[in-house]
Amino acid sequence: MINKEKIFSRNSAPERSKRIVEAVFRCKWSLTVYQLLAEKINRPGEMVRSVEGLTTKVLNECLRKNIEFGIIERIEYHEVPPKVEYVVTPFGEKFINILDKLVELESEIAVMPKRI
Repeated sequence: MINKEKIFSRNSAPERSKRIVEAVFRCKWSLTVYQLLAEKINRPGEMVRSVEGLTTKVLNECLRKNIEFGIIERIEYHEVPPKVEYVVTPFGEKFINILDKLVELESEIAVMPKRI
């Protein structure tokens, strides 16, 4: 009998890092949210109005997932009417810098001569 034991499991280390990257790239709006936050558009209503096709429901799901991973933080102001803003955390800044490096790498790959 041949032993078909799997060498790598889906949950092997670094499991949390992989989950973060998978979630960000599975959500087509995460990168847009990061860009909005970089441009100081940090209130949910502003975000929805600034991006064609972005709905409140989808934005809230995206924000919630990014909060869970510690990429962004929700700040609540106890005012009438209630005010909520989102900001990038120090961890989020590091994570977004890594994504920026991937963009740089992609542009380097695009100019590389193709091998046959």
